[in-house]
Amino acid sequence: MQIFGVTDRGCVREQNQDAFAYHMIAPDVGLAVVCDGMGGAKAGNIASTLAVSRFVSVFLGHDNSGEPDRIRDALTDAAEQANREVYQRSLSDQDCRGMGTTVVAAYVTPEYALLMNEGDSRAYYIRSSGISLVTRDHSLVQQLLERGDITEEQARSHPQKNLITRALGVEPELKADLYDLNWSRGEFLLLCSDGLSNTLTDQELLYEVIHGGAPEDCCDRLLAIALQRGAPDNVTAVLISND
Repeated sequence: MQIFGVTDRGCVREQNQDAFAYHMIAPDVGLAVVCDGMGGAKAGNIASTLAVSRFVSVFLGHDNSGEPDRIRDALTDAAEQANREVYQRSLSDQDCRGMGTTVVAAYVTPEYALLMNEGDSRAYYIRSSGISLVTRDHSLVQQLLERGDITEEQARSHPQKNLITRALGVEPELKADLYDLNWSRGEFLLLCSDGLSNTLTDQELLYEVIHGGAPEDCCDRLLAIALQRGAPDNVTAVLISND
């Protein structure tokens, strides 16, 4: 198991409000998390950084050697405590009023992965046979898609694409979505902020992960493509290789 990551402010934004972290709990067990902050230049950065730090510290404080149900409880508790910390900071600091952050996280072993998300940061499952989106965006555009009001092509350029309907830290309680995934050696998970998924298509992500070159260079390749295309938002990518 190997994990690689990169983040960049992009070509337009003055500050990088994304944050990420990963931790190898054992040689073949890992944790990764990506957050994309919102709420103003200062507040967005604070929200994502606080959330990542609290999420990881709480999760690692649990007994993570047990069954999947125990891991699900640890992921849920980590998200809830991260939510509480960001929310309380938004109440106590005038400069942070209304801040929040997306979150996507994955706990991985060679046989299975447990994932969670809140907002529109994503987790993709990638193998030689194709790419699939594991998580579901909590966004206005996703709601329009599910109602059949717009097409996939229209969704990519929708003027309200950045409007999310759920986020960590904006309400006192959080109930993030959880996902189970069985996977095998030679397969990948890609966690990313919308600054990447809005700039590259799913097929481009698939190509770079499977055919673009060494896995340890993949995140840098994805970032380079986003920057070449003008990267209007912060860009974060974390690749988990089940090798």
